[in-house]
Amino acid sequence: MLFGLRLVSEAADLAARRHNGMARKGRGSEPYINHLAEVANLLSAATDGVDAELVAAGWLHDTVEDTPTTRKELAARFGARVAALVVEVTDDMTLPKTERRQKQVVDAPHKSPSAKLIKIADKISNIRARIPGDLTPEERDDLVDYVAFAESVVAGCRGVNAILDREFDDTVKLARSAL
Repeated sequence: MLFGLRLVSEAADLAARRHNGMARKGRGSEPYINHLAEVANLLSAATDGVDAELVAAGWLHDTVEDTPTTRKELAARFGARVAALVVEVTDDMTLPKTERRQKQVVDAPHKSPSAKLIKIADKISNIRARIPGDLTPEERDDLVDYVAFAESVVAGCRGVNAILDREFDDTVKLARSAL
């Protein structure tokens, strides 16, 4: 079993390999790994780096959703808690987008405290990616839509970590000022 810095480093390595060649929405199609790094960094900063499993799960939070990675594989490599956190924040990609989003909103208050932190960090990163500068009308509409969705999800996740709650609020203010 991996621990501490080694656990986080191995998670970052697997995340980079599994998301190799993928680009994220917004920010000029930057490499997807930048999103995972931002989420992991937000989690590390908000918890003062004391929870390596949480940070590792931040790196891996999209692997089951976006790649052939399985919970069993994550549990074998990173332990049961990391695998459980990743699965807990994984969307069912067989559902239509509207249903997936509604499920996130409904399920958010029932997530574990650690999963709530991952959800908030993920929403912060996703909003930031949508405010690159000069927004087209389509990008503005997407930003307005995503911020409203993110606020609904985060409403069910608040109260676990004041640092992430403030960071989310600051990010929403920044997004609204870009409109």
